[in-house]
Amino acid sequence: MIKILRLGHRKERDKRITTHVALAARALGADGFILSGERDDSVIESVRKVSKKWGGKFSAKYEKNWKKALRGFKGKRVHLTMYGIPVQEAVVGLRSEKNILVVVGAEKVPREVYNWSDYNVSVTSQPHSEVAALAIFLHELAGGKELDLPFKGAKLAITPSARGKKVLARK
Repeated sequence: MIKILRLGHRKERDKRITTHVALAARALGADGFILSGERDDSVIESVRKVSKKWGGKFSAKYEKNWKKALRGFKGKRVHLTMYGIPVQEAVVGLRSEKNILVVVGAEKVPREVYNWSDYNVSVTSQPHSEVAALAIFLHELAGGKELDLPFKGAKLAITPSARGKKVLARK
């Protein structure tokens, strides 16, 4: 089980990027998303609608107390930061783990996150998007297998095509 904890969400500033964090997580094999920071039911509802339409089991919820979510997690806690150990080193020790919580920050991340995480992981040591960092982390963790995941119960599915859009409606 892989869950994503979006830390420090700011409703007006981060709505779009937080939604993209959740959607990337879902598409690349995570099982759930926890939003912390300012409560934003529109993000949670948007992610739930996508999951219902495009299939798979992906939970989305709000947790006011990020410390409770992080400290109470039973499994390995991974914080994505540009100051951590390289992702290609970290995933070696994580691939056999059954439960992983990935912390993705929005605003300045409190020191406790660094201290309470089992792994502080960097995807390059350069500034970049948290969506990109999460996508690369999940890709490395799964070794590319996440690109072929089935999404059971999908009402819509894409048929790959070099040109045009082919979307199938399923019953």
